[in-house]
Amino acid sequence: MKRKLHTILLLPFTCIILWGCPYESPYAIDTAAQEPIDESLLGKWAAFVPRPSDDRHYREEPVKIIFDKRTDTEYDIAITGYLEELQQRRLIKGDTIKGTAFLSIIDNRQFLNTFINGKVYIAEVTQKNDTLNILTLAEHFTAKFIKNSEALRNAISVHYKTRPVPVYDDWFLAKNMQRVN
Repeated sequence: MKRKLHTILLLPFTCIILWGCPYESPYAIDTAAQEPIDESLLGKWAAFVPRPSDDRHYREEPVKIIFDKRTDTEYDIAITGYLEELQQRRLIKGDTIKGTAFLSIIDNRQFLNTFINGKVYIAEVTQKNDTLNILTLAEHFTAKFIKNSEALRNAISVHYKTRPVPVYDDWFLAKNMQRVN
């Protein structure tokens, strides 16, 4: 009985912990890069990103994302900024996150499949008026068990069609990024 009670009490705590994580997957949206790179993404992008905090404090921290052409369909990507929180989540060990990425299209939306330390992170990419938004999906964007790339693609499509507002991870959003030298 005691064990069942501990399990029941642990479940809400686990849900709260997962609520604040970016969606990571062993699968990308496509099994291989199919879309050509978007040349307009290449270069350095920077912004001050608001950090979620309590009601009395407001913080902004700088973040920079660098997109380099790896192949005709893949990017090399480097991310710097607010790394203390990322180190706690064991996403990085130095001062920069490095990985590779490619684009996928679902229902006329661009998504970045970013590969970092053997995991895939999915983010919607939007550009408007010379600004770039990297909108990382939250871990809880779907309750479905994702078994392959096709299931991930379908879950994302259903999510965007059925939600009034997509579920993004507030800790890993980069909005209104400007191109820098």
